[in-house]
Amino acid sequence: MTFKKHSREYDVVVFGATGYTGLMTAEFITSHFPTDTKWAVAGRSAQKLEGVVKTCQGLNPDRKPPHVEVCNLNDADLAALAKKTFVLIATVGPYARYGEPAFRACAEAGTHYVDCTGEAVWHAEMIRKYNEVARASGACMFPQAAIESAPPDLVTFSLASLIKSELSAPLGDAVISLHEIRGSPSGGTLATVLNLFDSYSFKEVEASHKPYALSPIPNPKSPPTTSMGSKLTGAHHVPNLGLQSNSMTAGTDLAVVQRTWGLLQQEPALQERAYGPNFTVREYMKTKNVATAMMMHYSLLIGGALLAFCPPFRSLLRRFVVQPGDGPSPEATANDYVEFRGVGIPDEQPASGKRAMCRAWFDGSMYRLTAVCLSLVARVLLEDDLGLRGGVYTPACLGQGFIDRLDEAGFKMETSIIEG
Repeated sequence: MTFKKHSREYDVVVFGATGYTGLMTAEFITSHFPTDTKWAVAGRSAQKLEGVVKTCQGLNPDRKPPHVEVCNLNDADLAALAKKTFVLIATVGPYARYGEPAFRACAEAGTHYVDCTGEAVWHAEMIRKYNEVARASGACMFPQAAIESAPPDLVTFSLASLIKSELSAPLGDAVISLHEIRGSPSGGTLATVLNLFDSYSFKEVEASHKPYALSPIPNPKSPPTTSMGSKLTGAHHVPNLGLQSNSMTAGTDLAVVQRTWGLLQQEPALQERAYGPNFTVREYMKTKNVATAMMMHYSLLIGGALLAFCPPFRSLLRRFVVQPGDGPSPEATANDYVEFRGVGIPDEQPASGKRAMCRAWFDGSMYRLTAVCLSLVARVLLEDDLGLRGGVYTPACLGQGFIDRLDEAGFKMETSIIEG
């Protein structure tokens, strides 16, 4: 499929291409985009960027190498860069510290934007500040479009789509499970966790994780009540998914899934995909037994409190973690794997007893998956007529075209209707 015609110098620019995730993204574009793609790698160091170019040339000597754009983290440089490209992929984090200038520049310039933040509180701030700016310019902004939080968003979207097509019903309750994960965090991920409470207060982070905090419209429907036993132990038994514990990524992921619900209800081009008025969603993590669920539950409570309220604890941890820009070696990630599962119950009366199941998995590094997601969001924006008017969107707003491209790149999804 050919790219859309536009007047910009570049089809896509990878900003932060010398970092761990940025380099992987540049490598994926090199190997999987059309050879005549007009693109550039951007960052602060010309010398390091030339190293990225050489790496890309080694992967695919038959294609045009990326141009080099030296760009510092200031408004003037980023405004100039944003005006040169149709899509900007931003991989410079932590986003709470470094992300706003690129986001603002794209929103103002009408440049489509995608990033891999996992900071829902920053995402919420960008919506407040720039959603209307992006709508006015026509920029389609896709924060949290990688390992956080594209997989749960797309699993939910797939459950809703299957229930609508097979059962002619809207989606009622959905439960997403991080079923299995093998992998090590990069320096950028660890820096994000440790710096979050340097940038935002506990109340601000808590507010961004409240139900439908990022949704453009409220949802008065409450999810099923949690039992007292589950509140105390963190263990939840979910039919068809088994024993679950509280998930460390639930607050971040659900913020995106719930924003998708609101956008599909509100946006004219998306309303035919709407989940339904009685939608609820929860996210958990697969666990072996009640004891491991309790360990996760109280580790999240205690660890979260220390990170939020104890700066010396954060300072201590910084001494022992991998530095930003670094990450696991290819050898260390050889056996990495991530799998999500989901179950969706149709909103129907009388109840049929049927439900939708979804399994989604990627055999490889989480950061490779992040690079795949970022690149393919850009490709959908370059190739598909989405009908989006501009603003801050979510991965599911890209529709089936995004899912199909992910499948070709190794992120697989299976859905089925089962008897409850």
